Amino acid sequence: MKTIEEINQSNVKKIVAERKHPDFFPGDIIKVGVKITEGKRDRIQYFEGVCIAKKNRNINSSFTVRKISFGEGVERTFALYSPIVDTIKVVRSGKVRRAKLYYLRDRTGKSARIAEKIKKKIGIDIETKIQQVTEENVMPVTDDKSTETLKEEAKVEVSKAEAKPSPTETPKKEAPKKEAKIEGKKQEQQKENLEQKK
Repeated sequence: MKTIEEINQSNVKKIVAERKHPDFFPGDIIKVGVKITEGKRDRIQYFEGVCIAKKNRNINSSFTVRKISFGEGVERTFALYSPIVDTIKVVRSGKVRRAKLYYLRDRTGKSARIAEKIKKKIGIDIETKIQQVTEENVMPVTDDKSTETLKEEAKVEVSKAEAKPSPTETPKKEAPKKEAKIEGKKQEQQKENLEQKK
């Protein structure tokens, strides 16, 4: 017989498979889309504010969002896996050092502000693995040719490439000749100048 915890965990897995909520923490400004039923019509109303508390208790997980509306502080607590919570969007990440931000209830104006957390983006993705280049990766094996014939063809192509001089090498060989011509012309001009002076 299943315990209550096992039943709760299985329910959480089903809900997470259907809709995924982003990771958010206390101090983040989040926008919660709440389903509201008016007669026969359903609509989504957004509640945007600072997440001041988050409780992780499996299916009973909840979070509290606080906003100031017309000069009055309004707090609303949502069940994380509730069917009325349609979407959760993180607008801005906050840099805080507490799990519960109840001190914001006493503050207004500039003192109630929370600094933004700047996430550093690193160029290299940690999950990507560097593949080593091997003959199997480079040349896909086809049914018509065996691997031995492909290896032989590759060796022939390499030997042809080594035999032909690359276009980058030829200007290097010509460069000393041009320099020699330029030096020769300079010497001739110097001789002519000396003869004219005499």
